[in-house]
Amino acid sequence: MVTDNGGSRYAGWAMGSLGVLIFSFALPANAWAVRGFHPMAVTVWRALIPGLLAAVLLWRVRAPIPDRRSWPLLVTSGLCVAVGFPLLSSIALTTIHPARAAVILGLLPALTAAFATLFGRERPSPRFWAISGAGLVVLLAYLTTRGGTGGLALGAGDLAMFGATCCSAVAYVLGADRAKVYGAWQSMCWTLVALLPLSIPSGIVTAIVQDPAWTVQSAVGMFYLAVVSTLFGYFAWYAGLARGGIARVGQVQQIQPILTICWSGLFFVETLDPLTFVVGTVVAALVAAGQRVR
Repeated sequence: MVTDNGGSRYAGWAMGSLGVLIFSFALPANAWAVRGFHPMAVTVWRALIPGLLAAVLLWRVRAPIPDRRSWPLLVTSGLCVAVGFPLLSSIALTTIHPARAAVILGLLPALTAAFATLFGRERPSPRFWAISGAGLVVLLAYLTTRGGTGGLALGAGDLAMFGATCCSAVAYVLGADRAKVYGAWQSMCWTLVALLPLSIPSGIVTAIVQDPAWTVQSAVGMFYLAVVSTLFGYFAWYAGLARGGIARVGQVQQIQPILTICWSGLFFVETLDPLTFVVGTVVAALVAAGQRVR
């Protein structure tokens, strides 16, 4: 069981921050991947490649097999994190810009805290909700008025991205719960292995019917999504959630949309206004305040 001592909180914050840094590259990488691969192919290979690597890792360390009660949680978490989010976000990124996707993804910390309260038996204080709400308001106010996000009008891409965000929130709560039992990396590895009966035949089918447009960008994007983000990112993220609390550490992800916009500006050659960094500093300060609230 995770204790609420200072060392555990700070370790959780550090690991969660590393996970967020890795995740912040995911939307630009996804936008690169869908330039050469169909969204369905991105989804399948994003689950299959790390699933095979996870099976090798578990075999090498002779990891104990999870009990029967854990498999429904692992499968549900896997479907959300390795199928729901990749598929819906890939569909979204065929019609909306990564910066606009970051607008919807800004809801993730609030949704994670809400699901942790509903299903994770966490009870954040009113002060925590006030600080988290302030960060969310600042973030969304900035993102929805930023040039290039497309304003407030909703389309099919926006709804797909919102569905992807909900999938992530559910996966975080379930994955962090199992990480307390098996450890972060084993929890994520078993989650991916649980999907192999689905991802292996799907991978064979997509390899036969898909005619990908291989480019450096699409290959790098696919590699980053399948290996760096899905494996190493979730190893760090689940460790942070399990050690520091799902609701509390989940608020670190309020910084992710700002980082994603910065990477989008870098990789898609766009101008970044100074307000981006001002808002990022304010949100980071609110996140730090939220970490100090019991």
